[in-house]
Amino acid sequence: MKIVIIGTVAPSFYLFRAELIKSLRTKQHTIYAFTSEYTQNDLDKIEDLGAIPITYELNRSSLNPLKDIKTTYALSRKIKDISPDLVFCYFAKPVIFGTLAAKIAKVPRIIGMLEGLGYAFTEQPKGLKKKIALVKKIQVYLYRIALPQLDRLVFLNPDDPKDLLHRYSIRVNQFDVLGGIGLNLNEYTYQPIKNINSHIKFLFIGRLFKEKGIHEFIAAARQVRQRYHNAQFTVLGEVDSSSLGALRQSELDDVISSGLINYPGQVDNVQDWIGGNHVFVLPSYREGVPRSTQEAMAIGRAVITTDVPGCRETVVNGVNGFLVERWNPQALAEKMIYFIENPEQIKIMGDESYKIAQEKFDADKVNTRLLGILGL
Repeated sequence: MKIVIIGTVAPSFYLFRAELIKSLRTKQHTIYAFTSEYTQNDLDKIEDLGAIPITYELNRSSLNPLKDIKTTYALSRKIKDISPDLVFCYFAKPVIFGTLAAKIAKVPRIIGMLEGLGYAFTEQPKGLKKKIALVKKIQVYLYRIALPQLDRLVFLNPDDPKDLLHRYSIRVNQFDVLGGIGLNLNEYTYQPIKNINSHIKFLFIGRLFKEKGIHEFIAAARQVRQRYHNAQFTVLGEVDSSSLGALRQSELDDVISSGLINYPGQVDNVQDWIGGNHVFVLPSYREGVPRSTQEAMAIGRAVITTDVPGCRETVVNGVNGFLVERWNPQALAEKMIYFIENPEQIKIMGDESYKIAQEKFDADKVNTRLLGILGL
């Protein structure tokens, strides 16, 4: 079969879709990877997976309907030239405009996957700003048009269909809950806990903007450090200055210079950093199913995260970590202190994380389910 996969940023293909593409190539399918944000190096890496990279135009932040209509028709022509048997779209804009373009191109089977509902559907402590509320209204309107055109729609967690389809009465032909995109567990192997002592190390991984909970992580770290001066806190990820509520570079510089956090920035060897820390912390406001947490669990780390959609799919409270109230640095600090005062629980809960990752987040198992949903 000829299969078109439509995404946006090119690295998502070789970082998150690699195992799926390899599985499809093993079955002798021809894969076309549509990307709108790329470098030549990205395209080379996609080719190395055995897929054919196709570039197209799509502005992820555009609210210009005329430009989006033009983009949709241009995309439909590229799809029609290939005449695929199946189009599979992921991320919000490709699910909307890729679906409509595939319908125009008369593709016989169209499937979309929403790996999360995004910032417009993420509740904020002070409510949504007017601009974001407007974006949400536009997005819901476009979903009402596009989603009924899909043969199937895939979500990663069970909260997203409730908060999108049920809340806004959006009709779809069929939807499935996949439960996470999974990991190649050969790349994220168990690493024994080292040096559990008074220097307990907490790790945050994510882009440094508000919705990931970076402000709560820093506030909780301050509270913990007041009582336990030897506790250590590391942050991995890049500053996202384009995001509303992002951690400003000046704020980051201040917490680094104060010695509160260790900040290596964006790293390539994330497995080593997870292995060198004791407890993984993600105080996010909402997720699909966070990959960073899956990585930490596969390596065998206890997790503290928020009781919100997506995050709650990774933790059995009190078994492999803790679920805490969102927007609450005090609750976060209390669970960090629990691990400092009960260090034996770090290994116990970390081992439980490892077991859950083996059961739920093995890419081979996940892709078997996804291939079934795709009808392949």
